[in-house]
Amino acid sequence: MTAFLDTSTPKIGLGCWAIGGPFTAGGRAVGWGVVDDAQSTRAIHAAVDMGVRLFDSAQAYGAGHSETVLGHALKNRPDVALVTKFGWAIDTQAKTLGDMITDPATIRATLDASRTRFQREHIDLVLMHPNDMDIALAAPIFDELDKMQAEGAIGGYGWSTDFPDRLNAFADRPAFTATEHAMNVFFRAEHMVTAIEATQITGLVRSPLAMGILGGKYGAGAQFKSDDVRGTDEGWMAYFKDGKIKDKHLQQLDGVRDILSSNGRSLAQGALAWLWARSPNALPIPGFRTTAQVTDLCGAMDHGPLTQSQMADIEAILDRPPEGPPMAR
Repeated sequence: MTAFLDTSTPKIGLGCWAIGGPFTAGGRAVGWGVVDDAQSTRAIHAAVDMGVRLFDSAQAYGAGHSETVLGHALKNRPDVALVTKFGWAIDTQAKTLGDMITDPATIRATLDASRTRFQREHIDLVLMHPNDMDIALAAPIFDELDKMQAEGAIGGYGWSTDFPDRLNAFADRPAFTATEHAMNVFFRAEHMVTAIEATQITGLVRSPLAMGILGGKYGAGAQFKSDDVRGTDEGWMAYFKDGKIKDKHLQQLDGVRDILSSNGRSLAQGALAWLWARSPNALPIPGFRTTAQVTDLCGAMDHGPLTQSQMADIEAILDRPPEGPPMAR
């Protein structure tokens, strides 16, 4: 496992979906609205100054724009690890996503394009993006990634998936060093945590703030616009309906708010502290837009994980039902 993925002490990376700007899939918005690239760049630089050494992007985010912004901001910082995800066709001009890509040679070509956007010869970690791609289709792609790793084009690889069987199918490969999966105070990710801890790879945690809900900024009246993915009722999103946060999640948040914000933490810092206490393999990658958000997120490292007593209190309050079978999240 490469050093930048060491989670022996609380660390965060930053997720770069929100700084990708507008893009669509099937005519529906799947970005987070209009962005200011100068603001994004200032936030990236502030994060590095505060100790962040991993940024997680994807070819899909802004149809290449997120990678371009990161490449410009970090072109003189080879010590900062860049992660990207692949597997969806993109149109960088029209800002649209197309079909899933399964051809290994095409995957290689898209990763070469990512290296160009990153302004780097080497990408530290690349992840399969289609959550539930068939394992048989994925195998030759990972064979190609083994070749790219041997050539020095990538440092390691993994899969962004919520299905343990996808992880387990390839976790014995030496270059398979990480997976990326959904987990937060609302969702314990029992299946994925069990598989990750058994294989002792790193779990990059997406949606660590439940797409912003656990930051505490939004209340019952919040209405997300149609150019924001949270306002589009995508079927895989568990937290929103008709562009609003579901009542049950607002109620859950109210129930655990005091615990998460105890000991001088902000609400977002408490949500990250929950993740560190949940699993030693967890490396949260919360999204960001501004320097103020980055400052708050990075401040979580000063507090560390919640105590086991606090974790038990949260579980008693939330009274969770069984997780059920794995599904894309």
